[in-house]
Amino acid sequence: MVAITLTIPADHPAFDGHFPGQPLLPGVALLAEVIEAVRADAALAELVGPHPRIGIAKFVAPVLPGATLALALRTDGTRVHFELHQGERLTATGHFEPATTPAVP
Repeated sequence: MVAITLTIPADHPAFDGHFPGQPLLPGVALLAEVIEAVRADAALAELVGPHPRIGIAKFVAPVLPGATLALALRTDGTRVHFELHQGERLTATGHFEPATTPAVP
C-alpha cells in the first residue's frame, strides 16, 4: 500500500466558478490529483499503463479549499484502488485500470 498526504490549495484554479460563494473541488480535479500520485509510483504506473481508465469512482463528501486528504493506493494485481479520507471522513473511492484499447490521439 502507498500512503500519501494531499493538500488542496485554497487557490487551486478548479475552485474558480465551481461554485461562487461555496467552492467545491470538482471530481475530475480530484481524480487528476489521484492519477498523478499513481504515476509518481513506478510500479503502480506500470500496472495501469500510459492511458489508464477509471473503472469506478464514488465521491462521498465534498473537498473544500485548503483540505488535507489522506490518499491510500493499493493494487489487486490488475487495478489500482484508491481511498481518500479527510480526517476520519471518507471523501472518495474507486479504481484505475489499464485501458483495453489504445487511446485515440
